[in-house]
Amino acid sequence: MKSGEIARAASQALKALGLSFALALAPQAALAVAPAPAASAPAVTSTADAAAPAADAAAPVAAAAGSYTPLKPIEGVGMPVDGAIGLQQQYSPLGEYGHWMHNVVLLPIITVICVLVLVLLLIVIVRYNRRANPVASKTSHNTLIEVIWTLVPVLILIGIAVPSIDLLAKQFKPAPAKALTIKVTGNQWFWTYGYPDNGDFEVVSNMLNVPGQPTINNGVRDVGSKPWDGPSHLEVDNRMVVPVGEPIRLQITAADVIHSFAVPSLWFKLDAVPGRINEKVLFVEKPGVYYGQCSELCGVKHGYMPIAVEALPRDKYNAWVLTHAGGVIDGQKKPEAAPAAAAPVADATADAAADASEAPAADASAAPAA
Repeated sequence: MKSGEIARAASQALKALGLSFALALAPQAALAVAPAPAASAPAVTSTADAAAPAADAAAPVAAAAGSYTPLKPIEGVGMPVDGAIGLQQQYSPLGEYGHWMHNVVLLPIITVICVLVLVLLLIVIVRYNRRANPVASKTSHNTLIEVIWTLVPVLILIGIAVPSIDLLAKQFKPAPAKALTIKVTGNQWFWTYGYPDNGDFEVVSNMLNVPGQPTINNGVRDVGSKPWDGPSHLEVDNRMVVPVGEPIRLQITAADVIHSFAVPSLWFKLDAVPGRINEKVLFVEKPGVYYGQCSELCGVKHGYMPIAVEALPRDKYNAWVLTHAGGVIDGQKKPEAAPAAAAPVADATADAAADASEAPAADASAAPAA
């Protein structure tokens, strides 16, 4: 009996000792489990820190994308003026050259010729009529006069031809290799402007409706409803925006019939022919809005497809480009690498989250085993 009681007492003592030992190890196991979430927390924090520069880099682009406001045109600049005579004021180097040739070369010459012919006619009428000269002259020819009236017109034509050929050659000089390219397409009855160097987006340009007159383009607002609107029949909903102070390659075509892209104040006119691309350089010297119209009879609404060219400084032009979906600054690659660069960050975030979620479970399962 005593041996049995001794064995039973020893068994109870061993159980008490084991329980005490387990309670002593419990705080250490809890400490071993606790650091796991703390270790995963810095991984998540570092992922957020890595994503922060990308967000900061995107912030200026987002700010620039919303910074475009259309220019308000200046009265009398880049548009016709009531009662005006002569060419519009020019805002391109070729236009200034052509304006000089018209006013300084051609007009004086044609004026002198007209006055000379008029004076000769009056002399003949007064001196050689039947009453003043009853006996007509029988002179058959005069060598000196014939030489003069042959050589003088030839010299005049040569004098006109030299600057004319020079102006023609400069008008059709190709654009530089890296010049910005804009594609202009004439449609019945609106214009489409494509920007292949800026992400290949397109802008559709329709004439604004005139209040109190029949609607020309459904869904388009009335002229005068925005503070930057220009004259009626010339203002559009979306202008062709170009950078100022640099050559621009315009490639012009048509989708249906022959149109003609003409902006008088920029000395620009080129036909838009279906199935053909005509190319010419546009250069705008000063920021502003310049208006033109289709100059080829193209159908019933030929008079309702105006042209509005808005020239902006390069930084403002870039901001305008970024307002369009997929717009990129010319000379830069499309941001195709951005999603690929973001993928490792997303993967790292997912891995960190997986580690954070799996670590406590593993430690919790390990604790009872201990």
